[in-house]
This record gives sequence, structure tokens and C-alpha cells, in this order.
Amino acid sequence: MELPLTRAVLDAGLAGRAFPGAAVEVGRTAGALWQHAAGRLRYEPEATACSIDTVFDLASLTKVIATASSAMRLNESGALDLDAPVSRYLPAWADAAHAPIRIRQLLDHSSGLPAHERLWERARGRAEFESEIHACTLDRPIGSSAVYSDLGFMTLGFVLENLAQAPLDRQMRDLASVIGARTLGYLPDASWREHIAPTEFDPWRDRLLIGEVHDENASALGGVAGHAGLFGSVGDVGAFARAVLRTFSGAASPLGRAATMRTFAARSATPGSSRALGWDTMLPTSSCGRRMSASAIGHTGFTGTSLWIDPEQDLYVAFLSNRVYPTRNNEGIRSVRPRLHDAVVEDLDSGV
Repeated sequence: MELPLTRAVLDAGLAGRAFPGAAVEVGRTAGALWQHAAGRLRYEPEATACSIDTVFDLASLTKVIATASSAMRLNESGALDLDAPVSRYLPAWADAAHAPIRIRQLLDHSSGLPAHERLWERARGRAEFESEIHACTLDRPIGSSAVYSDLGFMTLGFVLENLAQAPLDRQMRDLASVIGARTLGYLPDASWREHIAPTEFDPWRDRLLIGEVHDENASALGGVAGHAGLFGSVGDVGAFARAVLRTFSGAASPLGRAATMRTFAARSATPGSSRALGWDTMLPTSSCGRRMSASAIGHTGFTGTSLWIDPEQDLYVAFLSNRVYPTRNNEGIRSVRPRLHDAVVEDLDSGV
């Protein structure tokens, strides 16, 4: 199968230097339909060509692939109550300001926690991060609106580690093993270095980042966090997407039952929000473009990644790039993402 319109969008993105390299997988529950890699790992002409096996820093895809999936599995087992106060699992949160916050509100970004803080400048490791996040003043009334919050997902990661009595990287390894996703995980092995797409030259660490998490807060947490830190190839992100589609269909799945998947995919009642539990949902103005169905769920990652899954059309699109190389001051991917997803659906509808 060939997807000419989709390939043309990727070629235009490369020509416009929206990213040096990218890999795409389009598929259905039964398997991948189309894989394509384009460009190089860096802009230099002698750089290694990007391939289907290239491993990318997935950035905030971590929130859905690792963290929301762990929350689903623990909810499915009865260990995690979505409507329980966070203080049930993190006792320090029983103070008056934080006691009303529910697990569900960490997942749908309505907890009132700030979007982002430069915690890496003053904290290292889980204990210090927990203390710093708890000390943050809430930005808005709890449940009043959704503001995308890395701090909320860091906190959720701490909850999940307590409940599972295992760090997030071990929980992710267990899931990756079941779905056959060899590269999907935190802290990639140093032997993979030549197959990993570089991200940014980071002045804080004074080096080009290759195989180290791009996000500074995740780095200060040791590379394993609820909001960022995951790496993987496009084929392994596709394997995860197929697991999600199987879960929607009611087939046996390591993620849980179809009812649990639907709970996590349902848009929250928070005013003005498109957020579900971990996932974002389809809007015509979002990165998924205009041609996916209203049931589509997805997420993007700051480094230049995205994953959209449409159960109604039995379709997923995994799009990985390293748009932050050599600097994050490159917003070209914003226009590429919706055009790419629209092109995929148009190609498939035309029967190419």
C-alpha cells in the first residue's frame, strides 16, 4: 500500500525544516497498513537516515502510553478509585487546599495545579519533587477548568508507584512485554545510541541530548516520570495503538475491559475542555485534523510526536519526529500534524 498524499505532507515538512527526520505508521486493529521513514536524524547531509527502527523521545506520549495505561490497569483491578481524593494515596494532600482534588482531576487536567514549573532548578528526585509540587499554589478553583498540567501527571505517577509498589519504568516494561513492544520504555540502553534521534542541545546539561529525556523535570526525576521520559520506535507505538483498538472492541487486552477504555476515552464534564482521562479528544482544530471521527482520542509530545486512534474508523496514526533538533524554537510541526492526519484519511478513503 502507498499513501501518496501522506507522503507528500511529510516531504513538505522536511523541505520546510519542520523536523530533520520523521517516521509514520498507519494501521488498524489487524496490523500496520503503511510505514514510512523520511529525512535524517540531523539536518547535516552526512547524518544517519531516519528509519522505521529509529527510537524517538516520545515526550508527553508518556502520559497516555505509560501513565494513563497504568492507571487503567490499576482501576481495572480495583486498586485505584478514580473518584478517590489524592490524599488517599498521598497523605500529605489531606490539607485543606488539596483535600478536594480527585484522581480523576489529575487525569483530566482539572486539578487546579499549575501547568509547568521549573522544578529542576531546585529539586532532585521524587521526595523533593513531591514536596515542591505540594507547595505550589493552585492556579484556579478545582474542577473549574482544564489547564494541561505536567505537575498533575508527575503527581499521578507517584500515586501509581505507591499503588503498584513498583516504579513506572518497571510497570511500563511489563506492559511493553505483553504487547511485544521491544523499544517502548524509559531509560534506553546506551547501546541503542546510534539508533536514537537526537533532540535539543540543552544549555542546562551543556550537551546535545541523545537517549536522555528532553524534559528537564523528567531528567531531574532520574529520567522516569509520569509526564515524560518514554522512548520508542514508531512500530512499537503502533503496537500500543493496536492494543487500545483491541480494548475498545472488547477483545482480551492487557489494558482492561472495553468499558474501562470507554471511561478513559470519554470527554470530561469540565467546562470548555476537550480532555478525557489522560487522552485528548477530537476537535476539528486539533492536531488530528478534520477527518477523524468524533470518537478519536490522541495526544501530542513536545519533541514532535503524536498518536491518534479512531475506534470508529478502526484506524491509528503514529507520527514521530525530532522537531526540537537542534532547538525547540521551531513550530513548523503545528501545521504539519493536522495536514498529515487529513491526508491519511483521504488516502485511505480513496482506496489507494
